[in-house]
Amino acid sequence: MKKNEIKSPEFLSRLLSVYGDEATCQQKRFFNLAETFEKDFNCEADVRFFSAPGRTEVGGNHTDHNNGKVLAAAINLDAIAAVEERTDGIICVNSQGYSPITVDTANLNIVDEEAGKSSALIRGVCARFNELGYKYGGFNASVTSCVLSGSGLSSSAAYEVLIGTILNYLYNDGKISAVEIAQISQYAENVYFKKPCGLMDQTACSVGGFVKIDFEDTSAPVIDKVDFDIAKHGYDLCIVDTGGNHADLTGDYAAIRLEMNSVAEYFGKSVLRQVDEKEVFENIGDIRKKTGDRAIERAIHFYNENKRVERLSKALSDGDFDEFKNTIIESGKSSYMYNQNCFTLSAPNEQPVALALCVSEELLKGKGAYRVHGGGFAGTIQAFVPVEETENYVSSMRKIFGENSCYILKVRSHGGCEI
Repeated sequence: MKKNEIKSPEFLSRLLSVYGDEATCQQKRFFNLAETFEKDFNCEADVRFFSAPGRTEVGGNHTDHNNGKVLAAAINLDAIAAVEERTDGIICVNSQGYSPITVDTANLNIVDEEAGKSSALIRGVCARFNELGYKYGGFNASVTSCVLSGSGLSSSAAYEVLIGTILNYLYNDGKISAVEIAQISQYAENVYFKKPCGLMDQTACSVGGFVKIDFEDTSAPVIDKVDFDIAKHGYDLCIVDTGGNHADLTGDYAAIRLEMNSVAEYFGKSVLRQVDEKEVFENIGDIRKKTGDRAIERAIHFYNENKRVERLSKALSDGDFDEFKNTIIESGKSSYMYNQNCFTLSAPNEQPVALALCVSEELLKGKGAYRVHGGGFAGTIQAFVPVEETENYVSSMRKIFGENSCYILKVRSHGGCEI
């Protein structure tokens, strides 16, 4: 597509299907990205456009990595790319605000020095395509993202899914399923990026919409779409970015998974989903000698959070928003008390997430719902706010955490896609 074609009614129609009433402003965004591509690669090439959204976690906090259940949704903040195929196997990605990345797909070995870097994600996605027998190759891409890094909205998953989606459509005619793109993305993050994440983030970003996901069999997760419109119930979905950064918290995240796994290993299993909850309760006295107390508390959180996901999904399907709100608050309290991911013990005086929850309770008591969002420890909280209370809620949070700290999200029906 040439740059001027972006202004055509045909392209606007394609944007409407993905972005709805935001399509017109997105048209300008894609036009600017095309201009950026011309500057980045010093050419006026025909380009193709791709998008991958961030996600919001609604229920199932830290359950996916032990094959649990989650309720999640793709959101209207996304990463987009202008792309031109190249024939030499080299991938060049220029992301706005970051140094350019070059990856030679002739070398798909793990590069230890790349751990924690975007180049590892690109190489890891290509490696998994190769292992699964899919085609892959080079391309030039200019990327821009409005999924805030370190915000708990899964900017890394959006990036991985974006790379996978580009390779899917450039070299495989879009035939790889959204679920498999998610699995490929998780592989890249676990093995090449070296972060032990679960599969929820990538699945929500890749599939799109409001989804309940059961990861009992991670090779074939069960995905159920949930038909739900927050606005029709008179509520806004707000995210508060408390200003904490996830960058130095990999150890805290990893500990949750490892401690849950340690309880499963007591019974000769690898994940908690393979262990009956009753067995855990009957053996707490002996388990704690081997795993410590916090591991058991986190295991109990896991089991109860799986039940809450079912309750949340049923409440939405039944239109019972009061039950939904009560279950959201219950989920948040469990994350705080048992999963213990609302602040890090390495910096006990810094508790922005806990403070945001405290203030939200005062502002929304009896009216809305609130919980830690995503990985926790730092970053964001989520709140369901009555429309008539939104202005006061947003202004109160911005007064505490900064002018750009609180914003309203919309659920997006499309996952990773070519525009």
